[in-house]
Amino acid sequence: MSKPKSNNAKTISVALTLCLVCSVLVSAVAVGLKPAQIENARLDRNKNILVAAGMYNAESDTASDVAERFKDFDVEIIDLNKGDYLDDDALKAAGIPDRNAYDASQATKNQALSEDLGDNDPAGIGRKPKYAKVYVKSDDAGNPEMVVLPIQGYGLWGTIYGFLTLESDMNTIKGISFYEHKETPGLGARIEEPEWRAQWSGIQSYDENGNVATGVTKAGTPKDNWVDGISGATLTGRGVSNMIQFWLGEQGYKPYLDKLRQDSGQTIDNADTQASQATLTAEPNTELAALPPVANGKEA
Repeated sequence: MSKPKSNNAKTISVALTLCLVCSVLVSAVAVGLKPAQIENARLDRNKNILVAAGMYNAESDTASDVAERFKDFDVEIIDLNKGDYLDDDALKAAGIPDRNAYDASQATKNQALSEDLGDNDPAGIGRKPKYAKVYVKSDDAGNPEMVVLPIQGYGLWGTIYGFLTLESDMNTIKGISFYEHKETPGLGARIEEPEWRAQWSGIQSYDENGNVATGVTKAGTPKDNWVDGISGATLTGRGVSNMIQFWLGEQGYKPYLDKLRQDSGQTIDNADTQASQATLTAEPNTELAALPPVANGKEA
């Protein structure tokens, strides 16, 4: 008795049906998990803002603690070139429908919301957003107590994203955090370690002339008001240094910070500023500022 011939059409039909069912299931799961993914991303962002602000305890704080403390901050959108806050009408005119949903990193992909930095791009970000989101914590009198600034720049293997917090004088660094990067584990990735981040606390951003007065040195070559680099991670340190100097400079948040000081009647206090113009002329091998970012390479 001969065996029945295989039905190729039936086999193909069954395979296509299985593929369709699997595709529907995967899509349904992805759609179902989307809200949770968005919420987790928001929670992680807010947590890192609190880390940079010195308001988060990793050992005891819960998601509820993060949500409650984040309420102390006002979310503002600023014009980076002018240093002004955007009100609702200005946001609408700029094409930003929701200040809370605005993502400056995504804005760099929109030519209407960003500008090409060309050769003047020490942080290696390519395009600079015209508008940035900042987080302001005010005191009981309504004066800024601290401001948290999103920062980004190219490290060794990719873009480093973080937050930098300044105290009420808009000069003293309160804290820093990094939440996304591609740096080498055990080397450049140590920028996340609390011990290294703690070095930034108390650093002065500007000298008496209003010039950026800080950065990251090579490991083992200390410099007043600069942060000591990580041994074996020179290129990561250079990237962080370029990033800090870019965002504190005229292309970054300086117009905004200058305006905040002016509005509150403050000036940069020379007596409290540890850095001076003279320190910016240190030996070439001790500082990493103003050097072009490295596309990729090897940790030095």
